[in-house]
Amino acid sequence: MKSEIIAVGTELLLGQIVNTNAAFLSEQLAGLGIDVYYQTVVGDNPIRLQKSIQLAETRSDLIILCGGLGPTKDDLTKEVIARHLRKALIQNTEGYKKLLAFFETTKRKMTENNLQQSQIIEGGIALPNRTGLALGTFYQTDYHTYLLLPGPPNELQPMFTEQVRPLLKEKFSSEEKIISKVLRFYGIGESQLVTELKELIETQINPTIAPYAKTNEVTLRLTVKTKEAHAGNQALLALEEKVLAKVGEYFYGYGEDNSLVKVVVELLKEKKKTITAAESLTAGAFQAALGDIPGASMVFPGGFITYSLETKADFLNIDRGLLKKHGTVSKECAKQMAVHSRILADTDYGIAFTGVAGPETLENQPAGTVWIAIASRNGEIFSQKYQFTGERFAIRHHAIMQGCDLIRKQLLRKR
Repeated sequence: MKSEIIAVGTELLLGQIVNTNAAFLSEQLAGLGIDVYYQTVVGDNPIRLQKSIQLAETRSDLIILCGGLGPTKDDLTKEVIARHLRKALIQNTEGYKKLLAFFETTKRKMTENNLQQSQIIEGGIALPNRTGLALGTFYQTDYHTYLLLPGPPNELQPMFTEQVRPLLKEKFSSEEKIISKVLRFYGIGESQLVTELKELIETQINPTIAPYAKTNEVTLRLTVKTKEAHAGNQALLALEEKVLAKVGEYFYGYGEDNSLVKVVVELLKEKKKTITAAESLTAGAFQAALGDIPGASMVFPGGFITYSLETKADFLNIDRGLLKKHGTVSKECAKQMAVHSRILADTDYGIAFTGVAGPETLENQPAGTVWIAIASRNGEIFSQKYQFTGERFAIRHHAIMQGCDLIRKQLLRKR
């Protein structure tokens, strides 16, 4: 079965938002054995949208339209596809009730254009929107299937996984499935990773290896086409073992939505350990990253942001003489930050970040100079200097990733 994704929205063409929906849908469809051969982006223009739909019908069986289901004048997707199919738009009872309840709860006035959100194509299947108000529609003809989904990813993704995926499995069962596994690596660049895996990549047939460079990390997607799930998973496992035999020292976890900080939080919970942080150049970004992970409060009671020499001395009780002698961008300062923060927070680990995010130099040290230190309850202290490159955000992000990796390795070493 061939499918095509049409993303609707002038904001996509202007670069104001990134089309993450296409990547999500392509991955989901591949897992169902449905091939995606084309992806199109079209602005909020009814004529161009109509032409995009007509073109899609010449080459695809399943046509997925994302966006343009809201209440504003430029939300034209339902209107255009209904007119194209010569069908009316009708009010969905359940969607209408949810719409009324929303405005009653929020004490806001509902205008007539809001009713567009609870409309579906006549003869189609309504797709409830758990996280929003705009309903989706699943509509079939003798020749094509049309799927209308909301644009915001936080609405589209749950609608697809909860509503659309079961429908597609029911109506378009395929003998051949595509199974994927994502491996994540830190501490190795994409070019080096590909070089290390050159033999495996050059001889791949099925399963396959696809590298993707992320911000300060690399992922590998292992993919297999199979008619039998067990055989496919065994093939992926065999390939994974070959990959890890070559680059396993840089591997830290699985999954598209995983992250190094998430792995660290889960390890801390598993080991029943706690951590605090004292941050200078990262300005609380490490602690914010921890806080983004559910359950972080079990392992992270709080921490310190100490940008200046004075706050390092006042908040962390670090000797001012030491700071003036060695500077705030130094091994000595990083170690004291880690040790004192751990003692003050009474945690198993204390991690410290200090350095120069740039673009100017600080204490005669160039931008990208970073010291990271980790202090343990057992008295062990580790401190290391790094030289990162890039803009401020890249340097700070790299520092956080490096800090997470150091903690991860520390926790694994203690097993």
